[in-house]
Amino acid sequence: MSGERYARSTRSYTMSRIRGKDTGIEVMVRRYLFARGLRFRKNDRRYPGHPDVVLPKWHAIVFVNGCFWHMHEGCAKHSMPKSHVEFWSAKLLRNRERDREQHRALREAGWRVIDVWECELGRDTRDERLERLYREITASGPTA
Repeated sequence: MSGERYARSTRSYTMSRIRGKDTGIEVMVRRYLFARGLRFRKNDRRYPGHPDVVLPKWHAIVFVNGCFWHMHEGCAKHSMPKSHVEFWSAKLLRNRERDREQHRALREAGWRVIDVWECELGRDTRDERLERLYREITASGPTA
C-alpha cells in the first residue's frame, strides 16, 4: 500500500464525510453558550466567512476552527500531509489567508472576532476554554 495509512477508497470516503458546519466542536460550543443564556445566530451568511456563532447583542463573532483545516500554528493536531504535499500546502495556506482576510473585514466593521481551536476543546482544557470564551464575549457588556 506504499506506506499510506488508508486505502485510497477508504480515505476518499472519509474525506467526503467531513462537513463545513455543525461539526461536533461547533455544536459543543453552541450548546455551552446557549446554556449560559447567550442567544446567537449560527453560520450567518451575511458576514464574511459565515461565522459559526454571531452574537449581535454583544457585537462578537466566534469561529470554531479545526486545527488541521485552519493550520493552527504550533499545534500537534496540525501537520502537513505527506502525500500530495503541493496540493495540501496550497489548499491549507489558502484557508489560512482567507481566514485572516475575513477576520480583518469583520474587525474593520466593528466586530470582536474570537477564535476557538479544536485542540482547546480537548477533555482536559474544555471547561476552562468555554468559560474563558463566555468571559471574552460578555466582557464589554451588551451593545445598545
